[in-house]
Amino acid sequence: MTALALGLLGWVSAPGVVLAQQAAPAASPSQRPELAEPKRPSVSVTLEEAITRALKTNPQVAQAAGTVTNSEAAERSAFGAYLPSLSANASGSLASSERLDPETGAVSSGSNDTYSAGLSASWDVFTGGERGANQRQTKAQSSAAEAQLTAQRATAILDVERSFYEVLRAQGLEEVARSRIERAKQNAEAAERRLSVGSATRSDVLRSRLDLTTARESLLTAQTQRTSASLALGRLIGEDGPVDAKPLDNLEPKPLALTEEALVNEIVARAPSVLSAEANLRASEAGVGAAKSAYLPRVGLSAGYNWFNDDPAFTGGRTSWSVRLGLSYPIFDGFLREERVVRARTAASVSQTQLADTRRSVSAGVGQSLSQLHLTEERITFAKQSVEVAEEDVKVQTERYRLGATTILELLTSQESLVQAQTDLVAARFDYQIARAELEALAGRPL
Repeated sequence: MTALALGLLGWVSAPGVVLAQQAAPAASPSQRPELAEPKRPSVSVTLEEAITRALKTNPQVAQAAGTVTNSEAAERSAFGAYLPSLSANASGSLASSERLDPETGAVSSGSNDTYSAGLSASWDVFTGGERGANQRQTKAQSSAAEAQLTAQRATAILDVERSFYEVLRAQGLEEVARSRIERAKQNAEAAERRLSVGSATRSDVLRSRLDLTTARESLLTAQTQRTSASLALGRLIGEDGPVDAKPLDNLEPKPLALTEEALVNEIVARAPSVLSAEANLRASEAGVGAAKSAYLPRVGLSAGYNWFNDDPAFTGGRTSWSVRLGLSYPIFDGFLREERVVRARTAASVSQTQLADTRRSVSAGVGQSLSQLHLTEERITFAKQSVEVAEEDVKVQTERYRLGATTILELLTSQESLVQAQTDLVAARFDYQIARAELEALAGRPL
């Protein structure tokens, strides 16, 4: 066994075998197995379809819509406080015909059945202004709920647009990677042909193969990003699984309908978050009025009509009625009124501060979004120019390499610049779309 092992070792280390192994040609890049194509989502949606589905399935939007419904019910209840309350009652009582007198011990007989019915009404004549304050408060709360619903819808739309654009961004990066793979294959084949005729070095072949490996890695990265973005988009629109995004017809920047100054003024004045903060302030101020109403007297009016009978019949029986007008005034209630007023004023002060901060926040957000919008517009322009220059340079370097006037390193450097320019263009286009979506989310409407 030892002799056989030594013999094999000597055979492997023989110079002729080593040279044969080094001279053995590697598999051509065109003959290598391609990357497995990932399974694409079976569902594909447009941006409008994704937004429509997301608004139906977003839990925050559903919760905000429920708050609007509850606020409308509270508003009806506040109006109902101006109306009188009405109630009806009826009762019947049956007892034994013979009864024992507990004082005398005598047994007496006779009917002891009673039947009665009544109708009563009451109305608060004066409540010290509490009803009016409550009505103003519920109206303000309804306005705040509607503004919050608009804000939640805008946030849901922004989330969908971001996810949708991320899917498209990954699709664009896939296209860039596939183009890079094709160029890398051509480079590798050209380097091997030149090596076979002695016009290139082994280093050229290795560099071209390394570039092909890097291109394939870029494709895998883009495919992974696309899968992750498709899963996120599917969750947002209520789909169990990944969802693909249909390409947009136009990704070029579009001018805004208003000037920047007019846009800032409109958004700061009409942004959903600002409207909600303003409505909350009105509700807090109305709460102060409701708390102060406890210092005024209450006047109430009530009336009732009752019917009694010993027999279960509508004929006969006795009736009675009553009307009552009353006034009440709590002289001292252990400082509860004062506490209510202090709490209400504190809430109003906090709401005022929150409104001022919301306006500043919206103003800053609009400024940042506009700056980002301008930056991405310029980046798109620069990236287009870079792509044009890089494409022309690649043509020149490819031809020079074919003629043997340059090295593979210069060709690969030129192609790498083209890949970077194409990647920057894809990123700039979708960064612009996201920046515009963020500005529209602040405004609460398309711009």
